[in-house]
Amino acid sequence: MNLVFVLDANKQPLAPCSPRRAKLLLKNRKAAVFRRVPFTIILKRAVENPVLPDHRLKIDPGSKTTGLALLSGAAVIWAAEVTHRGQRIKDALATRRAIRRNRRQRKTRYRQPRFLNRTRAADWLPPSLQSRVENVLTWVNRLRRVCPITALSQELVRFDTQLMVNAEVSGVAYQQGEL
Repeated sequence: MNLVFVLDANKQPLAPCSPRRAKLLLKNRKAAVFRRVPFTIILKRAVENPVLPDHRLKIDPGSKTTGLALLSGAAVIWAAEVTHRGQRIKDALATRRAIRRNRRQRKTRYRQPRFLNRTRAADWLPPSLQSRVENVLTWVNRLRRVCPITALSQELVRFDTQLMVNAEVSGVAYQQGEL
């Protein structure tokens, strides 16, 4: 069930409404389209003391896509998939590295070796992972601006694939299994 997000005239998020109600509000010129993705309307008047239901945003991270679901109670009112560009970032970095190495191999003037520029910040992540984290944060912030979210949930799962194949695997047997 896809609902339409609603903002009041002060851009405060209100409870989402049905597409039918949103269409009526737009037709009667009591609201205007605020944003197309996610579809949001803005009312032309402010709402005093709105009653806001509890909404929970659930995040299911993945390497290629991340699932987002907005729940009101047990009902899903909005769902989306965020496609990550991690492989494209990795390929672009590899291309850049190859061009840089090629440039160094040409017969050009002597260049002093640089070796003191290799330090990384303590919170450093590889660019592909950094992009994934920032994509999810961007969508969470977008949804927080158009819907009153009271809770966040994220699925954190680690799989032991060797244990799934062979239940008796232990000790040195882990070293002989498939990666």
